[in-house]
Amino acid sequence: LPVKEQWMYHALADTMLANSLLRSLPEVDASKIGVMGVSWGGVITSTVIGLDERFAFGIPTYGCGHLFDAENHWGVALHDNEGYKQVWDGMNYADRVKMPVLWFSWPQDAHFPLGCQAENYRKAPGPHMVTLISKMGHSHPAGWNPPDSYAFAKSVVETGRPWGSSTSATTKDGHAIATFASTKPLDRAILISTTDKGFTGTRKWVETPAMAASGGGGTTASAPLPTGTTAWYINAYSDKLTLSSDYQEIK
Repeated sequence: LPVKEQWMYHALADTMLANSLLRSLPEVDASKIGVMGVSWGGVITSTVIGLDERFAFGIPTYGCGHLFDAENHWGVALHDNEGYKQVWDGMNYADRVKMPVLWFSWPQDAHFPLGCQAENYRKAPGPHMVTLISKMGHSHPAGWNPPDSYAFAKSVVETGRPWGSSTSATTKDGHAIATFASTKPLDRAILISTTDKGFTGTRKWVETPAMAASGGGGTTASAPLPTGTTAWYINAYSDKLTLSSDYQEIK
């Protein structure tokens, strides 16, 4: 089909038109309009934030770009789909994403792998925050009910930035180490890791308590990596809010 007759064209165009409509209303503060999409809506969100710079923030929930390399049904469907890879995938526009973005998901998601999500946020130059909630589930209520998206949006519209971010994630002497910057107190941390390989949604993820220490304007969390670890990230918590480090693969 011609580009203008394809479903993704209309999904993206309608999202931008909705932004224009909201901005035209006198009761709406045009500087505080964000976009959040769940599942394939997250895919749309991860693309549109690179096309419509008027959005104050984006919250792709589960869905992301770079799906042509996914080790599941999306990789099978999209790996050789040059039209999708060259036009619709959010990776094509990620380097234009300047607004704050919350990448919101969970490690056991059956549709959108953590590695593809990480490829997306690593390419975007704007400030990003990652929130990966264990046992979150995949549904609209699972995306809407946690307080994390609301806290992120509130922080951005009030201060222009996410309330927290991970400033680094690395390994040293058999330990995973992540540093966090946060305007909220971080009271505990957990290492989430796996020794499995393949699609992230079918791997077994293990939680290990992490040591957290604040100082120098940030918080550093660390934990010993289980032998044979293939992937990991660290979650730091502020009451009921989750702040994740960037996802890490160990080759």
